[in-house]
Amino acid sequence: MKILKSALIIVGLFTIVFVSIQAAQQSPVSENEDTAEATTTNQKDRPVKDYNIYALPMPENINFAGEEVPINDPDIYERMDRELLVNTYWQSNALLLIKRANQFFPIIEPILKEEGVPDDFKYLAVIESGLTQAVSPAGAKGFWQIMEGTGKDYGLEINGNVDERYHIEKSTRVAADYLKKSKEKFGSWTMAAAAYNAGNRGVQRQLDRQKVDDYYELLLGEETGRYMFRILAIKEILSNPEEYGFNFDEKHLYKHIPTRTVKVDTVVKDFADFAHQFDINYKILKIHNPWLREAHLNNASRKEYEIKIPEKNTYTAVK
Repeated sequence: MKILKSALIIVGLFTIVFVSIQAAQQSPVSENEDTAEATTTNQKDRPVKDYNIYALPMPENINFAGEEVPINDPDIYERMDRELLVNTYWQSNALLLIKRANQFFPIIEPILKEEGVPDDFKYLAVIESGLTQAVSPAGAKGFWQIMEGTGKDYGLEINGNVDERYHIEKSTRVAADYLKKSKEKFGSWTMAAAAYNAGNRGVQRQLDRQKVDDYYELLLGEETGRYMFRILAIKEILSNPEEYGFNFDEKHLYKHIPTRTVKVDTVVKDFADFAHQFDINYKILKIHNPWLREAHLNNASRKEYEIKIPEKNTYTAVK
């Protein structure tokens, strides 16, 4: 048995040595040290991706609705710089906003002009909702984030069947009316914008408490304190996207889709069937009429509604 064990040990050792030699011969490092050195050199010479983070120059003559921003104040400078950095380097979100603006600004801009509200307020809608039919935890809804009570006070229909806070044109007019009343109360468009976020009473309370009359002199909570600077930063980036590193072609932007209006003053039992009459499907109908909240329309009062139908050949026809 001792002889057998010794023989097995010798065979095992021989096997280990043989395998080690074979492995060494097959190793790229052992096979060719020059190749290993070349590989290391290539890795060192490989170009690094050209991605750098830069501090941003502060734009000159910053204003909102023609009202100057006191950017020479160090506090104002820092708060503006923060929002420019945050919104520039949150690239995916900023690029989405640029794309959506091309789709929805053509709807919002003429209404603001007709209502006598400065064009800069379209950027307020951007920061309120990202130009989506958003719903806040507090229950504010739509592009302009209108609360139910405010919407009803300004004449919007809000019930289980219909919620006109999601109606872009009608909600824009409500927002414009609210802003004009705030401007009349506070004397500036900047204060009107701040009041849109904090409410007229909330802003007035802080003005009285702090004995000032200007937004930029107020000490406010986090949200309202950042509010104007977020608007200003979005205005700057969307107005000059190339200067902030955003590269795109016209084909990359979301398109404003032309529609025609169909007037309805009856009950609609099934909007899926209704949509098929116009060679579109239920999904497309609801995309263009998000204020229709259910799959039917009760309309017991026989009110006349205007429903948007996309022009022919905009979408693939329903078969």
